[in-house]
Amino acid sequence: MAKIELNLSLNRVEGDLEIAVELEDGVVSQARTVGTLYRGFEQIMLGRAPRDGLVITPRVCGICGTAHLYSAVLALEQAWQLPVPANAVRIRNLCLIAEGIQNDLRQTFLFFTPDFCNPRYSDRPWFAELMDAFEPFRGSVYRQTLALSRKAVEIVAQFGGQWPHSSYMLPGGVTTPPDLRRIIACRAVLDEIQRWYEQTVIGAGLDDWLALDSADAYFSWLETPVHAASALGLLSRSARGLGLQRMAAGTPHMLSYGAWCDPEQPQDRLVPGGFFDGDSGQIAPLDQLMINEHVRHSWFKPYPGGLHPSNGETIPDFQPNSDRYTWAKAPRYGDRAVQTGPLAELLIGGDALIESLHALEGGNAWLRQFARVRRIAYELVCARRMLDELSVDFSQPHIFNPGKSAEVDGEGFGLIMAARGALGHWVKIKDGAIARYQIVTPTAWNASPRDSNGLPGHWEQSLVGVAVQDPEDPIEIGHIIRSHDPCLVCTVHMLDTGKKRHFAP
Repeated sequence: MAKIELNLSLNRVEGDLEIAVELEDGVVSQARTVGTLYRGFEQIMLGRAPRDGLVITPRVCGICGTAHLYSAVLALEQAWQLPVPANAVRIRNLCLIAEGIQNDLRQTFLFFTPDFCNPRYSDRPWFAELMDAFEPFRGSVYRQTLALSRKAVEIVAQFGGQWPHSSYMLPGGVTTPPDLRRIIACRAVLDEIQRWYEQTVIGAGLDDWLALDSADAYFSWLETPVHAASALGLLSRSARGLGLQRMAAGTPHMLSYGAWCDPEQPQDRLVPGGFFDGDSGQIAPLDQLMINEHVRHSWFKPYPGGLHPSNGETIPDFQPNSDRYTWAKAPRYGDRAVQTGPLAELLIGGDALIESLHALEGGNAWLRQFARVRRIAYELVCARRMLDELSVDFSQPHIFNPGKSAEVDGEGFGLIMAARGALGHWVKIKDGAIARYQIVTPTAWNASPRDSNGLPGHWEQSLVGVAVQDPEDPIEIGHIIRSHDPCLVCTVHMLDTGKKRHFAP
């Protein structure tokens, strides 16, 4: 039996990512996801004024700063029991959606599809067409994605003044009210993105696309010339031609916190969340008390079992020459390793097409990426709804300023669906300062190491059994990991000095 060990550094991911895999006769027998530098934001927050989190935590990541700001402000509002005006919730949702659209487009057409331009695939019937569309810096869709994704975050700038690292959400609301000029500017951005999405990405009108409700209906659609030639059609044909619909199931369990707060009932979500039990196929209501984090195989001060984030510890304890191998923790839902992201969001949220495709083929690398493109349609619809509702009455308040007297000691958490999946912030305030702060990111769920019971995380499970044709160019691993839209910047930060085998550009 031929056994090979590979240390892989993947490019075209957010942050540095190292994957260690063991191949037996060319098939992955085990894998480890390695986060290569301590993040430390939880320690940075200790002893600071509670509102400091609204400035510091958006800097966890240069891509999903709006999501971190949203989670941070929700945690403070829960700790202080603050009401929030409906228009503030609408503005928050609108800006989060804009950030999500930007990310979903860039991840799909700047990070994921360039792998299909690998010379290994030059004999495939779709290769020339795919190069015309997706070749980095030259392909038509690649270049258009750069331009259109830049436009999306102009919506955040309308209300936040800048993107990334904005701090326009405050406990009780937002800093900037809606007005006619901002509404018109945001509509113009959405109009431009929607036209391109319909004409280039899906090759159909938004209503017709969202009306597709079964796997049979989609595969029939994939045979039509207009959709087959679209960016998503080309992605689907190439990915399925490579068998990605049969790869990388990973854990069958999924988690979603629910997408976008309901303006009238902010504790509820416009798209419901929950826990999908992959063993039974049932969806259970979300119970955040089930969340816990393990550090048995992480470079943190050990503690037994898992700790709920409200009691969590993030104390570095670097022990490289041991069975501990990452700066990422191992979040679990109860004792389950879960996956999160657009597939979990739409499956748990009730999208009929995703439900049908998942029932037919299970979770897989193609469906995860397909769900991300599908989600853009929901983002566009919800963004328009937020703008329509904001337009009804500009005189409605955009903030209920609580005053210092409301800033009492207490605990709170903020849970949202960020671009990459379930994001949570937990805060404890004591004597007017932050006594504990924990962040559990989407990639922490997906890229988690083994837990106290030795159970591998989702990525580690999804890689086992994958056949690698060329260990010098393990493109199969790239397809799988990038289908999750990795963000190691949020989960850990970068840099290792060991010898690595670099992934082909």
